[in-house]
Amino acid sequence: DTSARPDDREWQSLAERVLASGRPTPPAGVPDGFAYEITVDGRTVYAADPRLTEEQRELITRVLKEGA
Repeated sequence: DTSARPDDREWQSLAERVLASGRPTPPAGVPDGFAYEITVDGRTVYAADPRLTEEQRELITRVLKEGA
């Protein structure tokens, strides 16, 4: 939930772009690669290294940095 954050619009915009570029099913990954299940407002998409989009990589990095 980002509604109380001053950068809420930025997070929401990034999340919308990630949802638009995500896959509806888990993609094949690579050995020792990370796979991600990204859920925003009840909608889930999947992504995996090394084929992350720039938006996916940015959102994942930001969420991990925030500790969520």
